[in-house]
Amino acid sequence: MAGAPDLFAEDDPKQSRSRDSGYTAKDIEVLEGLEPVRRRPGMYIGGTDDRALHHLAAEIIDNAMDEVVAGHAARVEIDLAEDGLLTIRDNGRGIPVDPHPKYRNKSALEVILTTLHSGGKFGGKAYATSGGLHGVGISVVNALAEELVVEVARDGGLWEQRYSRGAPTTKLKKIGPIHNRRGTTVRFRPDPEIFGKQATFRPATLYRMARSKAYLISGVEIRWACAEGILPEDGSVPAKDTISFPGGIADYLREAIGERPIYTSSFFTGVTPFSGEGRVEWAIAWPGDERGFIHSYVNTVPTPQGGSHEQGLRGALTRALRTHAELVGVKKAAQISADDVMEGASIMLSVFIPDPQFQGQTKERLGMPEAARMVENGIKDHFDHFLSGDPAGARRLIDHMIDKAEERQRRKQQREMQRQSATRKLRLPGKLADCSSRVAEGSEIFLVEGDSAGGSAKQARDRASQAILPLRGKILNVASASADKLRANQELNDLILALGCGTGRNFDAEKLRYERVIIMTDADVDGAHIASLLLTFFYREMPQLIREGHLYLALPPLYRLSQGGKVAYARDDAHKDQLMQGEFGGRGKVEISRFKGLGEMPPAQLKETTMSPAKRILLRVTIPEESGDPHEAESAQDTAQLVESLMGRKPELRFQFIQERARFVEAVDI
Repeated sequence: MAGAPDLFAEDDPKQSRSRDSGYTAKDIEVLEGLEPVRRRPGMYIGGTDDRALHHLAAEIIDNAMDEVVAGHAARVEIDLAEDGLLTIRDNGRGIPVDPHPKYRNKSALEVILTTLHSGGKFGGKAYATSGGLHGVGISVVNALAEELVVEVARDGGLWEQRYSRGAPTTKLKKIGPIHNRRGTTVRFRPDPEIFGKQATFRPATLYRMARSKAYLISGVEIRWACAEGILPEDGSVPAKDTISFPGGIADYLREAIGERPIYTSSFFTGVTPFSGEGRVEWAIAWPGDERGFIHSYVNTVPTPQGGSHEQGLRGALTRALRTHAELVGVKKAAQISADDVMEGASIMLSVFIPDPQFQGQTKERLGMPEAARMVENGIKDHFDHFLSGDPAGARRLIDHMIDKAEERQRRKQQREMQRQSATRKLRLPGKLADCSSRVAEGSEIFLVEGDSAGGSAKQARDRASQAILPLRGKILNVASASADKLRANQELNDLILALGCGTGRNFDAEKLRYERVIIMTDADVDGAHIASLLLTFFYREMPQLIREGHLYLALPPLYRLSQGGKVAYARDDAHKDQLMQGEFGGRGKVEISRFKGLGEMPPAQLKETTMSPAKRILLRVTIPEESGDPHEAESAQDTAQLVESLMGRKPELRFQFIQERARFVEAVDI
């Protein structure tokens, strides 16, 4: 095309040379040794913050624990000096000090300390299961340490070598013979150039780390020591301690639960070896207060982000619980999910597997589908047997899980309820003027008498939170009507549809579309009758709605009193007389007008007196509860009898009620 640029044409040579002149082979850096670690520490320990600083200690402790797991050590010592120097010692085999076959001018010790991806954990011969897998742990610590000293007691001799910022400052030298000691000692101080001058190890964090390691290997002894001058003032960390737990993770769970009640009769604990190398250990309880936790580990390395082993545990517990529930005839157990089982549980999970695949060098999450299968297969049958051996505790646990599942489903339905969807609009009564709020909380529906009152209420309402449902005249008396008549009544069907929560056995308070249901009728005899019919409907068909405090009666005024610029509203004759004697002082002409009904009341006055939450008065409807108290039981029975007498099918009961109370009537509003 004429005039179009050639996209494939070469650049002008002069311009090309100008652009490329600042980027040549001399700009390509090759980082050797441990220099990449010092340039980009975040790639190896996740950053340079306090957590990353303590990750250095975790790497050395993990190496010592690997010797314990392999069966070559039984003791680990952790000593924090006042100047921040941290010493970690084990009584294992000791790092090899003989010349490395590939680097004949370097010892194996120096290769391990100065070379990334070097160590004895790749081939699986020296360690079947270990926490350090990438061969970068101790070399990264060495790179980020201002000074590091390593001592090795091995084969009857004691060797020492010193380093600074990853480089050796002395040669490996033999200090002398030693026959009563073996193992590796690493002493180091973090580099302030990397972590800042104020960065120091926290005794509380290291002590907590030591205790967690001791729990993971039953019988291991961890000796803790910390200088007095840096201990926390609250006394939470001792200066010296010997930490050992013969029961392993079960001891930790027992200490964490304390005296709190649990749903089962005992803890669910056990250990299952995997085919080949490795095993899974667990200790689980479901405390009644739901204050749970989950601590998972792989080869003693904590995995705070979980991973495959936790997925296997979820599957094992959930499937075994459902299977046991079906065997004992609990039908609702199918709705129990893994989240229901795990939430609120106190869980210790520890797996030992060869060559685990972590996500990242910081090893915070395990990513191995085969580990999930091994853990699930190793725990599921044990949990099934545990439940069978404790039928009462198993039933308590299952009932608790079903309650949680039902509560979860109710919350889900509440979240998914869409008030203004097109589909939902078509299903709502046509006469309903709905509010715009999408949640039940804070919303309310007014049940008003007739279209006239409904028109005034619609103009007076707050469209965001107030809905209006006009009802045609007096609704059906459900106390004296048959079930067929109730189902065929359009007004009641509209009301049930608008509320959305069902009736009778199908009532579900979580599906109620409004927080408050307000009966708003005229302040006269007809209005009181309509209110009574509505109250009877709710009492018979939705008693739980009343018990949970959702039903209210509005109190619209019957009179308007004005004198000059002063205006007041009276609910009834007694209130009117009280206002005449009080606010209006009993003197001067007061104009009194009586409202013929809500439909005749101007919307502004209806809003001010009856619908505005700031100024209105609502009466909450309640029902006496039946309980062990004989007085409360009698009150509940009286209420049921009163409703039956006034609204039931036997007119003679109403006639008797009128005769007994006729002498107390002073005036009848007709």
